[in-house]
Amino acid sequence: MSDQLNQEEREILEKFERGDLRPVSGVEVEMTTACDAARTTFKKTRRVNLRVTERDFDLAHARAREEGIPYQTLLSSVIHKYLSGRLTEER
Repeated sequence: MSDQLNQEEREILEKFERGDLRPVSGVEVEMTTACDAARTTFKKTRRVNLRVTERDFDLAHARAREEGIPYQTLLSSVIHKYLSGRLTEER
């Protein structure tokens, strides 16, 4: 198995096997908070009808297939990232 790991992963595995790694406290609270945030982020509350060109529709379908997700999820993600400032126009 270790031959399938990169250098960083091998180092982590070696530390784990030597017993050098210790659990951190408060993980349960952080996991609960992260799960709640994820659930809220992806909660769909509004339906939107959107007209796009045939070309853009085909490109969205192709990209979604590459990513292994539904095209509606891809389009929703692009809109969310753009509106939250994590996706910007190239100039």
